[in-house]
Amino acid sequence: MQARLKTTDEIEAMRQGGRLLATIFDGLKKQVVVGMSEREADAWVDQEIKRLGASATYKTPEVNFPNAICISVNDAIVHGVPTDYRFELGDIVSFDLVITYKGMKTDSAFTMVVGEQPSGVKKHLMNLTERSLYAGIDAIKGPTYTGDIGAAIEKVLNSGKLGIIRDLVGHGVGHEMHQAPEVPNWGRKGTGVLLVPGDTIAIEPMATLGGEKIKTDSDGWTIRTRDGSLAAHFEHTVLVTDDGVEILTKL
Repeated sequence: MQARLKTTDEIEAMRQGGRLLATIFDGLKKQVVVGMSEREADAWVDQEIKRLGASATYKTPEVNFPNAICISVNDAIVHGVPTDYRFELGDIVSFDLVITYKGMKTDSAFTMVVGEQPSGVKKHLMNLTERSLYAGIDAIKGPTYTGDIGAAIEKVLNSGKLGIIRDLVGHGVGHEMHQAPEVPNWGRKGTGVLLVPGDTIAIEPMATLGGEKIKTDSDGWTIRTRDGSLAAHFEHTVLVTDDGVEILTKL
C-alpha cells in the first residue's frame, strides 16, 4: 500500500521543512552540554521551531505527545518524554523530531554522546547505526523495494554484531507523520513494497549493544531495551527519485 501522491509544491514544502529540521539539529548539537536538563533542551527546540515558522508535530492532536521533541537517554531507544533529568558526562542521547511546515511533515533523528567524543563500544554502536542508515539510503536506485533497504541496513548492523530492534520500523511520511508503507530495518532484496519516484519515507535504524527485546515505561511513551543495553537511533526523511534518492533532512 502506498501513501497518496504528493504534488510538486508539497515535495518542495518537505524539502524546505527538512532543511529547517536540519538547522534545528545543527544548533541543538551545540546546545547540549553536561548539566542541561531534558526539559531545557525541549524548550530550546520548541522555541527554534516557532522562530523558523514551523510547528511541532508531536504536540498536535495527530500525536498528542507532551513535548516538542523525543529525548532518549542510554538504554532508552525512542519516544523518550523529556523530564528534569540533567545530562551527565558520557550519556548517549538520541533526539527524534518531526516538524510540520506548509502542511507537510519531515522526520529525523540523531544520537550523540554528551560532553566528550564517543569512544569504545559507544563509538562502535553509533558509527555502525549511522552507517546502516546511509547503507539503506544508498540502496535506493529509483524504484526500490522496502526489502532492499532493510537488507542493506541489516547487513551493516549484523556486521557489527548489534541488536536490531524489530518491533519498531521506518515509515512513509509527508501528509501525515506515519503513513504507509512500513520500512523495516531488516529484510530480503526484492520483497516488500515497491517504492516509486515521488514517495517520501523515513528510514530509521535503531540498534543496541545487546538484544532486540523492548519494554515501555509507565509514561506510555518511552521505549527501552529490555536488557538495559545502550541504544542508538539515526533517521532521515528521503525522497525517491527517478534514478536515485534525495535526503530531505540535511543542510
